[in-house]
Amino acid sequence: MSAARIRSKHRRKKNSVRELPEEDPDFQIAPMIDVLLVLLVFFMSISSTEVLQSTKGIELPVATDASDKKKAKEVKINVSWNTAADAGGIIIDDRAFNAPEEIIPLLRERLAEVPETRVLVREDKATRWAFTRAVIAAASAAGIKNVTFSVVDKEGAKQQATTAGAQ
Repeated sequence: MSAARIRSKHRRKKNSVRELPEEDPDFQIAPMIDVLLVLLVFFMSISSTEVLQSTKGIELPVATDASDKKKAKEVKINVSWNTAADAGGIIIDDRAFNAPEEIIPLLRERLAEVPETRVLVREDKATRWAFTRAVIAAASAAGIKNVTFSVVDKEGAKQQATTAGAQ
């Protein structure tokens, strides 16, 4: 037998083994939905989301270059400004304070409990800087070394935190 004849015979065998399917296989949607639901549950369980905490009357300023900060033990200080009375107010854990000096004992108490405590200042954008500076000075007088400001990156968008050290 010649080599050409053997190759020809081998090609016929090779072609005869390959059979085309008579019809296209059906697409199974149920297993695909199962896999997608498993992936959805997985990503929901590993993602950590924060809910925007809003206090009536506090409108956060906008900061486009802010970065997220990892959560630590923190004291949230809500600073509001009454334009009619031209006076500021401070709220910590639903307790109202009229002057920044009044929050020093509370901050010292929290700092004694957890030395890594940080302060999150959430001020209304109408608040005067002098009042905010007095709040930061009170945090510093209490021994707080980490002061963070809470802002939004766009009007009506999610809350972010930027860090500034209280000296």
